[in-house]
Amino acid sequence: MSTLLPRGITDSGHRFSFLTRDLGHYLRPGAPHPHPLLGAANVFTAETNDEATLLPQVRRLHEVFGFDGVLTSCDYYLPTVAAIAADLGLPGPGRDAVAAACTKHRARQLCRDAGVAGPEFAVAQEWDEIDSAAATLGYPLVVKPVDLCGGMFVTRVDDRAQLRAAVERIGEFDVNARGQRRAPQILLEECLCGPEFSVETVTVGGRTTVIGVTDKQITGAPAFIEAGHMFPATLSPTDIDAVTAVAVAAIEALGLDTTVAHTEIKLTAAGPRLIEVNPRPAGNRITELIRRVTGIDLAATYAEVAAGGTPDLTPRPTGIGSAAIAFAVPTGTGELTRVDGAEHWATDRRVVERNLTEPGALVRPATDNNTYLGHVMVAVEQPGTAGELANELIAGLCFELAEVRA
Repeated sequence: MSTLLPRGITDSGHRFSFLTRDLGHYLRPGAPHPHPLLGAANVFTAETNDEATLLPQVRRLHEVFGFDGVLTSCDYYLPTVAAIAADLGLPGPGRDAVAAACTKHRARQLCRDAGVAGPEFAVAQEWDEIDSAAATLGYPLVVKPVDLCGGMFVTRVDDRAQLRAAVERIGEFDVNARGQRRAPQILLEECLCGPEFSVETVTVGGRTTVIGVTDKQITGAPAFIEAGHMFPATLSPTDIDAVTAVAVAAIEALGLDTTVAHTEIKLTAAGPRLIEVNPRPAGNRITELIRRVTGIDLAATYAEVAAGGTPDLTPRPTGIGSAAIAFAVPTGTGELTRVDGAEHWATDRRVVERNLTEPGALVRPATDNNTYLGHVMVAVEQPGTAGELANELIAGLCFELAEVRA
């Protein structure tokens, strides 16, 4: 999203200023060059992890530049953006609503209180409390931190020993990817069985518009890594209605407004169950799938909503009935020496985007959604067929790894 958002802002008729605590992050080897965020009209640096000092700085900038809205491409700064919007009197989804959505156990509690179907859960901090809660809920369980994203440390555990190991791994990770200290609580959840989907929505003026439902391919336990997505999902009208109803109810329960949202749901034998609500556009290029099928650019919509606009969400004919992305999920360890099987991608008209890791990269088995060896995106006329095609293209790859000697 950090690469798609600048284009979306421009396409929505705006210019943007970029504020960061670490400009070097966008200049490092491996980052897009030049990074689209550095195409901003202005680039500012500030300590974005200290709200008390950040808000006065942004107020002074606002006096000079007169911002129309504020947004972020990073989950960890969604509460900060809501705080800035509130402080400057700009449009936004509300500080309390965003803080709740970004804190998994608070979101669980609010949604349960509102009658939104979800897994049984418990939150605890000390080992004795965690152990006791697990025994009450019963195994298998899903264990996760309450304030990380990208599937980090989300693990299925089948017994007490696995639980202890999962809790210890989380405890070793003191700060998130943006240098913010993590909350110490652990969320324990009933392990839900069934396919996973996400509902993409836009909420303005208290009215939520459903853009569509995305099919999500998830790897098997113990980790829950996103291996691919297809839009639109091939579900019956009854299931579509049931899944979208849960998403809209969850958005209302959290009090979210003036935002784009990406809500993840499992379709179990007992019906749809809420996984989580993310008050921002979907990641992993899902917005590109939607744009190719419907003509609706959710990155541009995100910018328009943040500036107080009411976007046109009418789908437009694109000639595309189905779009999908599949990821190469690493399972081995070593130095990547060769990639075979993608030679024909450049001439395949169905392939609209492709990216593969270059030889020389160090590879480790994936444990979350932050480590892939590449992806392929396809778009086809026939509804419901892109996912299988994308998966076949990824399955046809061969990655050769060499042992890394100490």
